[in-house]
Amino acid sequence: MEVTRLSLGGLFTSRIGGEFQQVRAAVRRALEAGINYIDTAPSYADSEEVLGRCLEGAEEPYYLSTKVGGKPEPFDARDARGLRSSFEESLRLLKRDYVDILYVHEPDRPGQNNWWESWDTFHGPVCDLIEEWKAKGLVRYAGLGGTTAYEMAYIIERTDYDVVLTAFQYSLLWREAEIAVIPAARRKGMGIVAGSPLQQGWLARRYDEVVRDNPPPWLSPVRRRQFLRLYDLCDRLGMALPELAMRFVISNPSVDTVLTGARSAAEVDANLAAVAAGPLPSAVLQELDDIHAMQPARPVAEPAGCQLYPGSQYRGPGRMA
Repeated sequence: MEVTRLSLGGLFTSRIGGEFQQVRAAVRRALEAGINYIDTAPSYADSEEVLGRCLEGAEEPYYLSTKVGGKPEPFDARDARGLRSSFEESLRLLKRDYVDILYVHEPDRPGQNNWWESWDTFHGPVCDLIEEWKAKGLVRYAGLGGTTAYEMAYIIERTDYDVVLTAFQYSLLWREAEIAVIPAARRKGMGIVAGSPLQQGWLARRYDEVVRDNPPPWLSPVRRRQFLRLYDLCDRLGMALPELAMRFVISNPSVDTVLTGARSAAEVDANLAAVAAGPLPSAVLQELDDIHAMQPARPVAEPAGCQLYPGSQYRGPGRMA
């Protein structure tokens, strides 16, 4: 599969992303601009159904991936009948006879999805089902889609999947995937998809006043200085933060494609322009390395998604809603 450097993530091609016509405009703009890979999942709200409607009748060539996991609810990763039913439902919603890639969704989080009979063999009912679906032409390639850095690398080394989708682990200030996941996948000859280049909102916009003048108590002093240096770099480059974030990810030649969670045609165009500008100069990459090195690991109190926006009530781990 020859995929474009920019691809379309499916979380926001759903009711989360806005009204149907807005979402459809984003999907259609992506296809018209030549983006040829779209990813979704049963657990992304109604993304599969929305994409099925948006893509019906599309004449542009594209590859489509979805995942197995999260449905039906309550989800049981060892229930072969439930997994089969979920995949059949995915095909129905997507209006497809097959998918190009089927990912095992979050196989690296044993406390949440108990996929494996053993963490030595990494075998479970899903493995036999994927082989069956491949033999029937319902799935072309199998992948691993996860959100951890080291557990995923451990699985990669001990299995034979075709593609890995690493989410929330490779961006300007969060780079755990480059330590283990990306090297492990390259050694195995796997395709590499980078998800969440804007780190669930952390890099989608600037929060100068909050970071500088009114930081929340959970935001570490070092992380504050990192963001202020990052904002200063954007000012010196005359570059928007999302563009810097997108161009950083595509600067890594090991990453085959980066998923954009665009909610509108305008956001698709902005991300296309960023990727078209190409990899960042080496001097900029070096400065970004220096900024990242200030705090290379996520502080324990820091949320996965950005909580710097007005009205956020996040107070760190352990706080009940």
